[in-house]
Amino acid sequence: MTAIKLDAARPDAAQELAESRYSCGMGTDADEVHAWRAGDEAAGEALFERYYDGVARFFYNKVGEQAADLIQRTFLACLEGLERLEDPERFRSYLFGIAHNQLRKFYRNKHRDAGKLDFNLTSVHDLAPTPSRLIANRQEERLLLEGLRRIPLDYQVALELFYWEGMSAAEIGEVVGIPLGTAKTRLRRARQLLRDELAQIAASPELLRTTLDGLDGWAQGLRAQVADSEG
Repeated sequence: MTAIKLDAARPDAAQELAESRYSCGMGTDADEVHAWRAGDEAAGEALFERYYDGVARFFYNKVGEQAADLIQRTFLACLEGLERLEDPERFRSYLFGIAHNQLRKFYRNKHRDAGKLDFNLTSVHDLAPTPSRLIANRQEERLLLEGLRRIPLDYQVALELFYWEGMSAAEIGEVVGIPLGTAKTRLRRARQLLRDELAQIAASPELLRTTLDGLDGWAQGLRAQVADSEG
């Protein structure tokens, strides 16, 4: 990992921050960002380890085998833009915002009419109709993964951040660059679109029923499996 240069006026800055961080155990995101900026490479590594699985989850059900490249691009852009992060406490939103931008850029570069591409209307299934490479344990989970891929990308992103990363509507709004009220509306609409899509693709009424009845639980259960499937 590339080191961030120390403040020449305070050559002991990194050491002081590192000692403070380790004396109280694992630091907060803000603690780690401050230490990283002061030149403590271990702090940067701690942040990458903390969020690698989450960034991996963000990409795996959307771009398949291209995920590894986009994960790398996301963390590189994170490093390059770190000094522009105004509020270190919002590091997670900053990082996932970069991932979101990388995802949109990926599909715009891949699409012939990028100017006409509307992620509020277009799904991953529309853009890449091959089945997901992810493997889920239960048929309800497999149905849910496919349903997520079939709703418009903007809505898929919102639901996966909510279920898999435990983000609030406010944080989702920060990630994708929309106001809180719009984020709340998007989440409500996303749930309805997902339910409608599941009804269209479920192999049986019973599978649809069990999936919908335990939707929150199935979504949470997929959290660890998504990264593990590609690990």
